[in-house]
Amino acid sequence: MRILLVEDDRMIADSLSEGLKNACYAVDWVNNGNTAEQALSAQSYDLVLLDLGLPGQDGLQVLRHLRQTQNHTPVLIITARDDLDSRLAGLDGGADDYMIKPFDLAELLARIRAVLRRQRGQSTPLLSNGSITLNPTNYQVSVTEQAEPILLSNKEFAILQALMNRPGIIHSRAELEDKIYAWGDEVESNAIDFLIHSLRKKIGKAHIKNVRGVGWLVEKNEPIGK
Repeated sequence: MRILLVEDDRMIADSLSEGLKNACYAVDWVNNGNTAEQALSAQSYDLVLLDLGLPGQDGLQVLRHLRQTQNHTPVLIITARDDLDSRLAGLDGGADDYMIKPFDLAELLARIRAVLRRQRGQSTPLLSNGSITLNPTNYQVSVTEQAEPILLSNKEFAILQALMNRPGIIHSRAELEDKIYAWGDEVESNAIDFLIHSLRKKIGKAHIKNVRGVGWLVEKNEPIGK
């Protein structure tokens, strides 16, 4: 899943980017409101982490423009502004959540998961199609035929999560690259194919369907014990 981090403090941005990458997110970082608008018009994101006190234009202006253009990307505000008026302006302006700095990374990750669940209309953190169960809380994957949880790399987990978020939908190589690689990441031409191959070896080839020349998918509802 791909996140846009809009934060003008380099130390905070570096720390958050590292923590988010370790949690299997791809992160693009911009440090001002004008660049944030450009990024949001050029790239699709799963979530925006938005500071308010930004050069170029204020975070609330970025949020206002985002919603005025009918962009429904979830927005989680991260800011030092702890006054009631700012919180109300952010939430009433279309933000999905509001966190006051400083905060713990574990809480931020929990709030990101909650926002993404609400956006998908889910009440449970688990992603499951009956045969595969993925837990974004602890990054564990279970398959009905295997007794023990399966250990995946960050990129393998990110690909499986992208597929499980939209079961039954074919994901092209370009779409999967877009989900798991951020700006500046080196992407080899066969990287997705290699990761899919590794995933299928770990969870079972039958669970990830290859539609030749188009892409890959997981079934929407697989019978338990398939």
